[in-house]
Amino acid sequence: MAAFIYPNYPPDLNPEQRKHLLTSLNDWSIANGLAVRPSSNFVVENTDPSGVLAVTAPVTLFPSLFPKNSFNHAKTLQPAYNTLYAAISRDEEWLGEVIQELLEVDEFIAQLWELHLVVKKEGYVQDLSLGLFRSDYMIHVDPSVPASTPQIKQVEFNTIASSFGGLSRQVSLLHRHLLSTNCYPERPYLVPHHQQISSSIEQLAKGLSTAHLTYGNSKSSTPLSLCILFIVQCPERNIFDQRHIEYQLQTLGHTIFRLPFDLIQTHTAIPTSNPSRPLIYTPPHSPSIPYEVSTLYFRAGYSPDEYTHPAAWSARLHLERSAAIKCPSILTHLAGSKKVQQVLATPGSHHLERFLSDPDILDPVRRTFSAIYPLDDSPAGKEAKAIALDPERSKSYVLKPQREGGGNNIYRGNIPPFLKSLGDERKWRGYILMELIEPPAQRNSIIREGIVKTGEVICELGIYGTCLWSHSASGGDDGILYNSEAGYLLRTKGRESEEGGVAAGFGAVDSVLLMDMEGVETGN
Repeated sequence: MAAFIYPNYPPDLNPEQRKHLLTSLNDWSIANGLAVRPSSNFVVENTDPSGVLAVTAPVTLFPSLFPKNSFNHAKTLQPAYNTLYAAISRDEEWLGEVIQELLEVDEFIAQLWELHLVVKKEGYVQDLSLGLFRSDYMIHVDPSVPASTPQIKQVEFNTIASSFGGLSRQVSLLHRHLLSTNCYPERPYLVPHHQQISSSIEQLAKGLSTAHLTYGNSKSSTPLSLCILFIVQCPERNIFDQRHIEYQLQTLGHTIFRLPFDLIQTHTAIPTSNPSRPLIYTPPHSPSIPYEVSTLYFRAGYSPDEYTHPAAWSARLHLERSAAIKCPSILTHLAGSKKVQQVLATPGSHHLERFLSDPDILDPVRRTFSAIYPLDDSPAGKEAKAIALDPERSKSYVLKPQREGGGNNIYRGNIPPFLKSLGDERKWRGYILMELIEPPAQRNSIIREGIVKTGEVICELGIYGTCLWSHSASGGDDGILYNSEAGYLLRTKGRESEEGGVAAGFGAVDSVLLMDMEGVETGN
């Protein structure tokens, strides 16, 4: 773990200050939708059979310190990352070659690729794709280099269901409220102009709105009103995060509906007589008024756990065949696999140059990569296997599967026994080995379901991006119609926790308190 680089922070609270802060925090959070449905560990199901209760989302009591230059650099890079992953999703040949070696060892990836081939054979009818992306970073301070300069290193790039855009905006407003109402003791850094408000709700909604408007007129034989359809899990503890984006879209004059993943084929249809294949949604609460779906926003369908029955794969194929703009398409979903990240980031790899030719863009992106290795029979893969099986060397690495969502990574000394438990070494190819980032710790307090825990924490910064592009552009045209940075998410977890997923119960949403690292007196 890297040394402390931050000053003594946050300020201590006496009992009266703490009581006032917690009362203000909880009341503001519930009044402003900074909330989640309670877990079954907190409220048993028979106490809330209708699922109507809400509790304050896991949040930090104070905004967390973050190096100003690193924060601004991450935001500046996001349009380049949007361009990169749009280009990867457009390059079917390259993506297919990367995915190929996973087909025998990762059934989920293989099935997604098969769905793409089925639709390709029939013929895609929608040329546009939308990405609501999030690039996640940690601050890295090399522990072997005295006075090492903090720099951002990418943890992962998310191409599907990039969550917490709603809550990230709200927690930044919460901390601003607590600042402006004198809930915090005075400290030099704890001032409004250092604390950053996230624009994620407005910008993510703008991305969806752009796709909706670009879709054009109804393609139905009898023109229908258009809508944006959120594909969601049910039940959904993180529903308020999604609702904030939904309500923002409604202020823009758009019609929004939510549809559980397992009810897709019950409430949507594609007219067999229409070669344009419009996707028709019939709301169960208003079956006499069907809508044509302009844009599909997936907040479900990213995990193998959601595809336990053939009907789930049929539903995903049904949506992919349609004329609706997908966020994301299957190719964009596949572009977010850890294998793609590994191929780009393996030391000595030149794949990045295929997609980013401008050195002023390429070099800064490459510098955010940590070393990532395959577990195959290539020279890099053989070296990675030796590292992964060594009880000492493996302590500097994390093993990651291809799937999205928290709770799936294997850390440090747990890597050797885990790989041995898999048996057949061919299964190892479904994982990547990544050099651990060494984030500096600071102190903060996290409140979760009414319980406050204080101690050393580390932060993970996510930068959202929105991008709309055409797959059929040729020549020097990158096909991009819209490309923007779209706000930020800060997730904070206890220093002892290996996973940072807030919904998985390991971390909390937070906001950024910028600090200039020059001349800082550090604490410990």
